[in-house]
Formats: sequence, C-alpha cells, structure tokens
Amino acid sequence: MLKTTLIDGIPAAKFDKQITTNLLLEHVAADVVRKEKLLIGVRNEEGDIYRLIGATKHNSFTNAVEELEDLELVDELAAVEGTHEGCDAIFREA
Repeated sequence: MLKTTLIDGIPAAKFDKQITTNLLLEHVAADVVRKEKLLIGVRNEEGDIYRLIGATKHNSFTNAVEELEDLELVDELAAVEGTHEGCDAIFREA
C-alpha cells in the first residue's frame, strides 16, 4: 500500500477525490511519507504541491504513476532525470 499525506496549509486540488478513490492509500504523517524510497507530488490548481505519495517498491511507484496518468494527470518530470522538489514524479492537471 502507498503512503500519503496532505501538506499543511495548502489547499487540495478539485480532482483530489479521484486520486483517493483510484489509489489504495494509507494516510500517515508527512515525515513517514518522506522516508519512503520513491515520492510522488501532486500539484493543485495554483501550482503548489499539496499531496505527497510515497512508495517503498518501484513496482508500487509505477502502478501509482499509471493510475494518475489514467486520471489524465501529467507527470511534469517524465522527461527529467533525478528528483525535483524532493519528488521522483510530480503530477498536475493537463
């Protein structure tokens, strides 16, 4: 199961319910999510990362990326090597 947290003080995106419905997520504290091997950030309409999703295994990470793409969200790091803002992938609305 993927671990997730909302970032304090940053409003969730209007499409957030789709994410929580389509992914099996365990809600935990932010410091727990940040310890995961792979991190996915999700941006709201203002461009701020409001949700972090952490995966221990690459397979879980890949499955989460595919689910987010199925929701027609775009990974802005798809063509970038390494991490950005501490994330291995950052999704936003197209």
